[in-house]
Amino acid sequence: MTTTTLAMHMSDGLLNAPTAVLFALVAAAGLGLALVRARADLDERTAPMAGLVAAFVFAAQMINFPVLPGVSGHLLGGALAAVLAGPWVGALCVSIVLVVQALLFADGGLTMLGANITNMALIGTAVGFLVAWALRRFAARGRAQLVVVAFVAAFVNTVAASGGFVLEYAIGGAAGYGLATTAAAIVGVHCLIGIGEGLITAITVGAVASARPDLVRLLRTPARETEEVRA
Repeated sequence: MTTTTLAMHMSDGLLNAPTAVLFALVAAAGLGLALVRARADLDERTAPMAGLVAAFVFAAQMINFPVLPGVSGHLLGGALAAVLAGPWVGALCVSIVLVVQALLFADGGLTMLGANITNMALIGTAVGFLVAWALRRFAARGRAQLVVVAFVAAFVNTVAASGGFVLEYAIGGAAGYGLATTAAAIVGVHCLIGIGEGLITAITVGAVASARPDLVRLLRTPARETEEVRA
């Protein structure tokens, strides 16, 4: 199995046409919902953070780190975007990055754009946020706890996104590899990539929390936001 097949950015030809169309529709529906729900999250703090998150994820995805001989990984960014900007805005940030990369840098096939958005922007961001949200009380205890939660959310986000890859391949894989072989390679490698993802996410979230904890969306509970409005 080649490095290209192991990459989370799916290239043209990995899925058959009906499956590619199916997940293009899934991605369109998910992004439509995110657009509607993101309006409630955008404010004077979230909007600038969304731009910074998108720029950071774009830059970080251009840097690969070694995982195994001949295999490298890069930041997916779902959990990072969700923790800092919220799940809806975060999904849009990662989607924008994926569209730009596909159109300008040929990173991920255009016919696979829907599948890539589904995996990294929708599944990855949603799972990363749900994990972080479930641990939010622990994260609110201090910066160290927040960093741990960010790491865990990013690791799980990476493995979940690879699971989306396997699901899509099971539905309509067209590369000629067996499903069991593909699943073992993809999920196994992304368990290792998840460690790098977790470290990058934890360091970034920790740095933001040290300077401006009010910019970390995960820490802004509805009750706290209400108090800030009243103040």
